[in-house]
This record gives sequence, C-alpha cells and structure tokens, in this order.
Amino acid sequence: MNVKIDRINHELQRQISEIISQEIKDPRIGNAVVGITKVSTTPDLKYSKIFVSIYSKDTVEQKKAFDTIVRSSQFIRNALKNKVKMRVIPELHFIQDRTEENGSRIDEILRGLNIPNDEEEK
Repeated sequence: MNVKIDRINHELQRQISEIISQEIKDPRIGNAVVGITKVSTTPDLKYSKIFVSIYSKDTVEQKKAFDTIVRSSQFIRNALKNKVKMRVIPELHFIQDRTEENGSRIDEILRGLNIPNDEEEK
C-alpha cells in the first residue's frame, strides 16, 4: 500500500505544480516562485496535504500568493480530474512550507556568531 500512496503523492505533486505554474493566471501570485515540496495523501485517498514553498523577498507577496493558491484549490482539484486517472480526487489542503525560510534564518544567525565552520577552514 505504501508504494501505491508514494506513487500517487509523486504524481499529484507533479501535476499540481504544473497546474499552478501554467493554468492559474491570477496576478496576485505576481513574481513569486511557487514550488510544491511535498504531498501527503491519507491511506483512504480522501485527503491530501500539499506543502507549498513560495519564494519571494516580499512577505506580503508571499501571503497573497499563498492565499490565492488556497482559494484556487477547487479549480486545481477539478483540473486534476482531467490529468490524473483516479476514481476519486482527494480533497486538497494547502500548507505553507517555511523550511527554506527557517533554514536561511538559522544560517544568518550562525554567520552572526562568527563561528568558523569546516568549509571556511579549508
């Protein structure tokens, strides 16, 4: 069963990414780059958590882009019906993935401490 879910997650990730980049023509997304970092579907295939990373220096633009994607969830789900061969398309729940943002913040803090790392010593 895990292999089946993994294949479904991968295909949903690929298709949702394509739909957002090519089919959503909303100016509120602006110049933000949107990436789907992970999809997690329940074993009964009814629900999927979609983890979204939005790359933009402007936090207001990030919020607008994420809100637009959340409001477009029904459009994305309907577009998936034509692209994915599944009996039932799961209900999509979008979650903003801030892993990259948090990692950058940690890097800045570490650089501010002036602790030499292994790469700098070589």
